[in-house]
Amino acid sequence: MSHALPPTIDPVAANHWHAAAPAESPWLHEEVARRMQQRLDWIVKPPQQWCHWEPVRGGMEAHELLRERYPQAECTLYEPVARRRTEAQEKLTSRWWQLARWKGAGVQVAEPAEASQDMLWANMLLHTAADPQTLIERWHKALKVDGYVMFSGLGPDTVQQLHQLYAELGWGPAGQAFTDMHDWGDMLVHSGFAEPVMDMERITLTFATPERLLQELRELGRNLHPARFAGLRGRGWKADLLRQIAQRWADKQPDGQLALTFEIVYGHAYKPQPKVRLEANSSVSLQDMKAMLKQPRNTGLR
Repeated sequence: MSHALPPTIDPVAANHWHAAAPAESPWLHEEVARRMQQRLDWIVKPPQQWCHWEPVRGGMEAHELLRERYPQAECTLYEPVARRRTEAQEKLTSRWWQLARWKGAGVQVAEPAEASQDMLWANMLLHTAADPQTLIERWHKALKVDGYVMFSGLGPDTVQQLHQLYAELGWGPAGQAFTDMHDWGDMLVHSGFAEPVMDMERITLTFATPERLLQELRELGRNLHPARFAGLRGRGWKADLLRQIAQRWADKQPDGQLALTFEIVYGHAYKPQPKVRLEANSSVSLQDMKAMLKQPRNTGLR
């Protein structure tokens, strides 16, 4: 396995979850997307073309906030899984008889062309990728020079209460280890991005019952650790898990609510002007050559 891959993620399980995940946006994904779109206040120049990468899981309500923010920008929705692609087509594009189709810029469901986007938006996706380095490289390829990526994902301190419970019971890992934000920054630079800005926050949710807590976790994902339970577990094991959560949960509130913490990592980086190394024989892609020819000779400050 490449050193760029997450250290404790099973690629087969990760790809299976990516294909099988429900065609809906979990509440936490919507909340993170709402917070991330507020960071767009820092961006001076609005995009003319932008791509929403896997919007059905990333946040369909948040997609409307982005469309309101950039009503005249053309939008490409990228959904590689057929049933989520159908959901995006039905829920996030306008029909010919709807006023929104004629008031704003167009929306298409497609894979973005190379060097076609000013902004690429990917919410709560990267932490489940079997090969995140390759995914980041695909984002870089889709962006124009000076285009930027906005993404979010889960960080290492996510659901530590559940990890602690599993460890106390000797049940092995409760989930894969999530990548530190500084490592995401290194991956961005390795993929050709510049000026990466990484930050994080913690969101704590509380649940009245163990059943509701488990429901939330199942909506968000699965245990993708290679050393997870090898087989299916029955009703008896689930009943025991619910009982252990009720009795031994490490973070109970005074009113009995069960607290569960999520570390949210946000990332932002630009695609810089391509540089060609001076060698006896140098090569450059047609897209990069066009981008370089458009740049002024004296670049100065951005």
